[in-house]
Amino acid sequence: MRSFLFVPGDSARKFEKARGGNADALIIDLEDSVSAEAKEAARAATRAMLETTRNAQKWFVRVNALDTGLTLADLTAVMPLLPDGIVLPKCASVADVEKLAFYLDAFEAASGLEAGSTRIIAVATETAESIFGLSSYKDASPRLWGLMWGAEDLAASLGATENSVDGVYSEPFRLARNMCLMGAAAAGLAAIDTVCTNIGDLAYVEAEANAARRDGFAAKAVIHPNHVDPVNRAFTPRPEEVAWAEQVIAAFAADPRAGVVKIDGKMIDKPHERAARKIMAMVNRSEVAGAV
Repeated sequence: MRSFLFVPGDSARKFEKARGGNADALIIDLEDSVSAEAKEAARAATRAMLETTRNAQKWFVRVNALDTGLTLADLTAVMPLLPDGIVLPKCASVADVEKLAFYLDAFEAASGLEAGSTRIIAVATETAESIFGLSSYKDASPRLWGLMWGAEDLAASLGATENSVDGVYSEPFRLARNMCLMGAAAAGLAAIDTVCTNIGDLAYVEAEANAARRDGFAAKAVIHPNHVDPVNRAFTPRPEEVAWAEQVIAAFAADPRAGVVKIDGKMIDKPHERAARKIMAMVNRSEVAGAV
């Protein structure tokens, strides 16, 4: 999965447009995009969305945070409709993931669903507290697929007046981004880059996505359908990358005991082989997504 498109949980119109687009996954949102008085109506609308005919997209639901008292009502509404995963906002540490996983165990059993089939993505940088929990996710529930970083709620938590200057994140937010990336890598999880709020500049969106992929992010969240294609391009390996990866993997396969091989006059070692395998894994994910 390369692109995660947020869809308001109370907008059937936006959902219909999104499900017909190229996003690899949708995140139907019951949290920030829905006002307090519209939560119950949004749950009903989200149920209707999940009842429609599935395509190859993955459909996640972002529930309300654990400290709101709304999480269980959200899960009660959506779990019988088999969402592919749950996005947990304001996640402070692995303890929050384990609490959600416990809830999902019960809902899957009650609904006759396959145990462990519902994935979790944690939005793991939205509070000051959460930054200190980013090293805790190793050996978390196998349901946990990835960590996403976000800047808007973090600004409120820090008391910051803004999170960027001239489109460049300021230091506290760059720290959150980088710590999320490293925490995900340490735990063997996918790191998901935050949304780009520059709605109209698609070149800027693609540049931001390219920078995220360069640094090691596996995917990017988006808030506008027009951002999906630039993000998908950024997270699809280029032909020259694929050719290099195939060459590296073939060289080590030809000599499995080798610690170093020579390709085009350059010394290639085991870290390069691991990088090559990651590129090929991205190719496989892109090919599956291309069948949507």
